[in-house]
Amino acid sequence: MNIKYEEKGVCAPKGFKAAGIHVGFRKNKKKRDLALIVSDCMCQVAAVYTKNKVKSAPYLVNREHLKDGKAVAVICNSGNANTCAPNGLEIANATCRLTAGALGIEEKDVIVCSTGVIGEPMCIEPFETGIPKVVKKLTYNGSEAAAHAIMTTDTHVKETAISFTIGSKKCHMGAIAKGSGMINPNMATMLCFITTDVQISSAMLQKALDADILDSFNQISIDGDTSTNDTVAVLANGLAGNKAIAEDGEDFRKFCQALRTVSTQICRGIAKDGEGASKLIECIVSGASDKNAARKVSKSVIRSELVKTAMFGEDANWGRVLCAVGYAEAEFNVDNVDIALASAGGELRVCTCSTAKDFDEELAKKVLAEDEIKILVNLNQGDAEAIAYGCDLTYDYVRINGRYRT
Repeated sequence: MNIKYEEKGVCAPKGFKAAGIHVGFRKNKKKRDLALIVSDCMCQVAAVYTKNKVKSAPYLVNREHLKDGKAVAVICNSGNANTCAPNGLEIANATCRLTAGALGIEEKDVIVCSTGVIGEPMCIEPFETGIPKVVKKLTYNGSEAAAHAIMTTDTHVKETAISFTIGSKKCHMGAIAKGSGMINPNMATMLCFITTDVQISSAMLQKALDADILDSFNQISIDGDTSTNDTVAVLANGLAGNKAIAEDGEDFRKFCQALRTVSTQICRGIAKDGEGASKLIECIVSGASDKNAARKVSKSVIRSELVKTAMFGEDANWGRVLCAVGYAEAEFNVDNVDIALASAGGELRVCTCSTAKDFDEELAKKVLAEDEIKILVNLNQGDAEAIAYGCDLTYDYVRINGRYRT
């Protein structure tokens, strides 16, 4: 399958416009804080949400709106999570009503999301004044502005787009996301909006997303905290003109491959931009007896605070990796594990058959000095493999989160 990276993010697929402006949720007037994504026509939609028992008001609204698997627009503010706000549900519904009125669509066809501080009072005024303004700013080149508007502690925009072919039709898929801290989703990430012009049923779209998150968004961890607002939504407007995907087959396989390409790019971007992070860490587990074991072992490693601090200190302390492998909640034999470290600086085997192996400390330093590190774990007892995405743990993580609200 020929996949080509494109520009324009969520506006790369035909018929999608976006915008992002400042409306007053953030004190910094230079910071965009309201994003809008709109399709020229009705979309089939799939979504996954947080597994946190405490859920945002937007989640409750979206769960109802997406029962028919359809939507036209996504409206999202940053700066306030609209979680545990006394009037949060009223405001989330009013936001959809205002957006629908400004766009001339039905209220139930609006997806609403919020991100920011949990437990803060929420007000409708920024939406009342901002929604008409952001509608006027909509453009087929507005993805980056929208991506900026959903950022909180993120240090850079998370945006990607690709083109690919289904049948004889050129198709596109694009995404924007935000996420830097409070990331351990087990369903999604903090917020990710994916658009595509592929013609596909909402049922097949949901099937593709449910399968994809097991090896993409479920496999991220920055700090072990699961947000109350996590949402991944995929909107497909069908304007590519391909034969509708309504069942399993070659076209569906190609769509899933495209979705995995986009989600992987977003996952790596989120992990690399973890709060205070200086390194992206990927743990690649091979040789597992089954896929579930590989997933659990890889995520156990990248969640380990001792592994994360070792990577920050550029210390090849492989014992911490083996320890994290050992407490993963999966069944496997831990007596024959090989561990290696790899980066643009080279590759180094540090453990063989779960025992110490002499290695070059200078080469280890060179490998770990890079800003993208791979921890390679081979369980040597099967063919299954998985990847998890994380980052190192630095002094800045404590600084950022010690005064996040203030």
